Amino acid sequence: MLRRFRRRPVPARRPEVSAAVASGEAGHALRAPSRLHAFNRYEIKYLVDAAVARELRDEMDTVLDRDRHSGDGGYGVWSVYYDTSRLRFYWEKIEGLRFRRKLRIRHYGDRFAVTGETPVHVEIKQRVNRVTQKRRVRLPYRDALRLCDGREQVGHEPSERGFLEEVLDLVCRLDLRATAMTGYQRHAYVGRGADVGLRVTFDQRVRGRDRDFHLGADAANRFIVPPGKAIMEVKANERVPYWLTDLTAERNLQVVRLSKYCQSVEAHGLAPRSIFHIPGHDLDFGLSSALTARVEA
Repeated sequence: MLRRFRRRPVPARRPEVSAAVASGEAGHALRAPSRLHAFNRYEIKYLVDAAVARELRDEMDTVLDRDRHSGDGGYGVWSVYYDTSRLRFYWEKIEGLRFRRKLRIRHYGDRFAVTGETPVHVEIKQRVNRVTQKRRVRLPYRDALRLCDGREQVGHEPSERGFLEEVLDLVCRLDLRATAMTGYQRHAYVGRGADVGLRVTFDQRVRGRDRDFHLGADAANRFIVPPGKAIMEVKANERVPYWLTDLTAERNLQVVRLSKYCQSVEAHGLAPRSIFHIPGHDLDFGLSSALTARVEA
């Protein structure tokens, strides 16, 4: 199926983007990326019809490996985002600041099975120019809540101390509070051979809420991206393979600036809808009611 996508010579590696790039902006401290569970990547997003997403996933199956957690049905991803009362992190994204970040608690799997013992990730995701840096630590859910909501230091390994102190500094200094939640079903693929480091994900049924932020709460959500759409995201350490750029060009896929957190903020009326918001009536006729309908799980 993919014989038309011929691999081309791999270009020379680019030098890594230094964290010092962001040092000119006042008001942010503790910028240097930690080595603790740190990922530096380039990220590209596309918004595609669900039918196209299924076709693309079939093609990915021929050239990439499925994420070991993905399976046939994918897996759930649920995130609680923290922000200031004036939505500082939201506006940094909308204004396109060269350095911006957000704090979240993320769970993979069935949210209704979450207990205080369930492992979750406390993450700081930040953008330095075109490079996305994600740093995270794995904690029991009760400790993640003590850290982010209770503003207390929690038990940790020595190597985790710097990151946890950074999280605690952010929530205390900026008075961060749980602001929005997002959830979706993800199918993920990882590169092999010459494409090691490549990750392609398809997120569908993207929904969220603006209250009842406990991950295991039996609360209703609403679609924040039309249910007939999927978000395809390409993540690469150094480069995107030519066969993949050829594939997206052949299907005329357009890169979008899309933040699930911002979608949730705007869909729930916490901020005016920006030019980057994706409303149902602009994408699929008749989906407006589906987009605003409340859905379970």
